[in-house]
Amino acid sequence: MPGLWYEEFIEGMEIEHPVGRTLTEADNVFFSTLTLNTQPLHLDAEFSKNSPFGQRLVNSMLTLSCLAGMTVNETTLGTTMGNLGFEQITFPNPVFHGDTIRITTEVVEKRESKSRPEAGLVKFRHVARNQRGEVVCDCRRTALMLKRPTAEEAQP
Repeated sequence: MPGLWYEEFIEGMEIEHPVGRTLTEADNVFFSTLTLNTQPLHLDAEFSKNSPFGQRLVNSMLTLSCLAGMTVNETTLGTTMGNLGFEQITFPNPVFHGDTIRITTEVVEKRESKSRPEAGLVKFRHVARNQRGEVVCDCRRTALMLKRPTAEEAQP
């Protein structure tokens, strides 16, 4: 399924992303060690037993990465020039091994690019919820989205 062109985004538009993701212990350990994050709250079960949550937490950067990736098919697949940045990222509730996250996206704002006539900027708000409906990640990001090619531009 291709992403949407700049013109197809409407402020206030909401997208429910159909693919969920269960985050496993293996995902968490691999991601944490791959990124050299040796925080014992992610890796050490004995250490984490004495934490306020009593168990290991899924690395919040893994949660954010999944949130961003899980939105691609319905938003930016093949129609973006690039991600321009993330802002206002919060993790109001923890993610534990075995939690399944689902993502919703809202188009917060859009405007034409001042420097690239073939593109426009779209600000998204992505929200990840676990299987209990609790928000586990809430962020805004801006993408530089391509405009729909004209008939002449679409010719090979």
